Amino acid sequence: MVKKNRMNRAAAAMGVAALMSVAVPAATAHAAAVTPRIDLKVLVVDDGGTSVGAITEELRSTGVPYTRVDLGSASRPKIDAAFLSDTVSGRPRAKYQGVVLPNENPFGAGSAEMAALTAYETAYGIRQVDAYTWAHPEVGLEYTDNGGYTGTLDGTRAAVTDAGRTGPFGYLGGQVPFEDNSPLIPESYGFIAKPMAGYTSYVDAPVGSGRGSLVGEYAHDGRSELVVTFGYNQYQQQFRLLARGIVEWLTQGVHLGQERNYFAVHVDDVFAPDARWDKSLDCTPGDYACAGGEGKESTIRMTAADAQYLAQWQTSKDFKLDLLFNAGAGEEWKSENGGTDALTAQLLADKAKYRWMNHTYTHLFLGCTQDVSVNPWTCTKDTQGQTLWMSRADISAQIRDNYNWAVSKGLTTDRTELVTGEHSGLKTLPQQPQDNPNLAGALADNGVKWAGSDNSREPDQRAVGAALTVPRYPMNVYYNTGTNAEMADEYNWIYTSRADGGSGICEDNPATSTCLPAPLDVNTGFLDYVVPAEARTALRHVLANDPKPHYVHQTNLAEDRTLYPVLNQVLDTYRSLYAPSAPIVNQSMKATGVELQRRAAWDKALAAGQVTAYRIGKDVTIKAPSGVVAPVTAPNGTKKQLLLGTADFGTPYAGTRSAWTAPELLQSAVTLRLL
Repeated sequence: MVKKNRMNRAAAAMGVAALMSVAVPAATAHAAAVTPRIDLKVLVVDDGGTSVGAITEELRSTGVPYTRVDLGSASRPKIDAAFLSDTVSGRPRAKYQGVVLPNENPFGAGSAEMAALTAYETAYGIRQVDAYTWAHPEVGLEYTDNGGYTGTLDGTRAAVTDAGRTGPFGYLGGQVPFEDNSPLIPESYGFIAKPMAGYTSYVDAPVGSGRGSLVGEYAHDGRSELVVTFGYNQYQQQFRLLARGIVEWLTQGVHLGQERNYFAVHVDDVFAPDARWDKSLDCTPGDYACAGGEGKESTIRMTAADAQYLAQWQTSKDFKLDLLFNAGAGEEWKSENGGTDALTAQLLADKAKYRWMNHTYTHLFLGCTQDVSVNPWTCTKDTQGQTLWMSRADISAQIRDNYNWAVSKGLTTDRTELVTGEHSGLKTLPQQPQDNPNLAGALADNGVKWAGSDNSREPDQRAVGAALTVPRYPMNVYYNTGTNAEMADEYNWIYTSRADGGSGICEDNPATSTCLPAPLDVNTGFLDYVVPAEARTALRHVLANDPKPHYVHQTNLAEDRTLYPVLNQVLDTYRSLYAPSAPIVNQSMKATGVELQRRAAWDKALAAGQVTAYRIGKDVTIKAPSGVVAPVTAPNGTKKQLLLGTADFGTPYAGTRSAWTAPELLQSAVTLRLL
């Protein structure tokens, strides 16, 4: 092999093991008279690398069934003709609708397994994704020393080509920026190369005076491969942007599972004042744990002007916030401040502009009776050693009185939704390892079916009596700060070492927290550091098919209005990256609860092998256990078979149609007809 080929292989080894190509044998022909059955499942051949892992996570999180073959396992099945296909009721069956490989041939030169895959893909028209490979002619690309590039891709401004926009990546706005979060750490590596005959570039990037490919389709010998020439993991933005298109290309637009980009923001404590961080004490006066805070209490509460700004901002951004209210706390504030409340009057005047949610009447702690004479607090016990709990009647009153106030003011509130103050009543480790045993009954008394929980404590949905939790992401915009400087000061306390004047929490918990190399400038640190970091985190959730809402507090809409820079960056960045066909889905907590419930049932049915789905020509059949609805994605023009006639299938999103769907009355399966 000439020197330049050795150089390219050495470069590839920096990101992935050197790859060997194999000759592709001729495919075995089918009997032409019978249309084969293609099962809606993906085969994943896994080498343990992050690129295959990222695609696998995309399949799992969106509900696409797959079979994983671990290349490192001595007991793994052999991939041969019998593993890939068989005959069902006299009809040839392809067991997999797509194949994900670590690269174009992870088995080695002359491999019988690669030959079997090649024959299978050719015979049934099955597509293959090469999760990460280097640029060379065997994948339809020139070597990078012929006008290409090999190296770090941090900060690269890649873009979707015309072919990508009319093909699998049409849901994107055009740009595919590669992350560059730290100048000290290389974050991505890959190859930008010129296409050869048979190769169609879908995503390219500048190289020299021209452009070269990073993602493209190589059609050859009756097969199609999606060739990706950069490494990635499941969290990186560049992969998240392309993940949907990779699956759509692989499955030819027909598959189980569906994906949306979700973002909802809950504003807790509306109408209530919140305590303020003290920069000299490094704690919050009014909190039992703030030594020396007595007499230094200060509160933060929105004004009428803040409410007016909120309404204007929502209109300008075409984005609605959920206002979680404590009416009783507002009434208390009003009585203590001359009997008038311009904030409440303004919010009620604009009540139709928001989604409203019950946050209990006065934000009481609904769990055990807290003993705050010690730090950390503990649950109070009676003389027999039994924990003292808030009663069912008192919990119910907090829920009922807040809801009744909303009704009296004409607020539209779904009584099935509730977020308790501090998520109290639910278990709070380590002090309260179980739910208040009176909570479930109080929820039932008030018709509550969806109870907000803290995702940082409980990331999984679970039952609380007849209700289900809806985990919420806490945003790192603190409840006890009203100004940018207060935010930066508290951030420094939490995220700097003791030597730098911080709490040292980050030193004590290195597995979950990273210390800042130096304290932030309190005048500029919030906007320069905290806002970009928090916006990246929130956007990562948005791009991960994650419907869980985020939550902040009314303080973040007051004074310096610290929330808006974060939301602006999330929304503006998203809308610059996606086409109008893929808008952000901003849904209610109830809708998110239903989504999580359906996903759990679907995942359970898949794990139990209780789902059968296949395509024969233009007909798609899906069977699942009774009561389990199936997530399905199909091309525009797809029809669903009804008992009499047909109807348009699903709803449009990102250039396809998708829905949770179940058989119609008197039907045992979902039947779709492709255009």
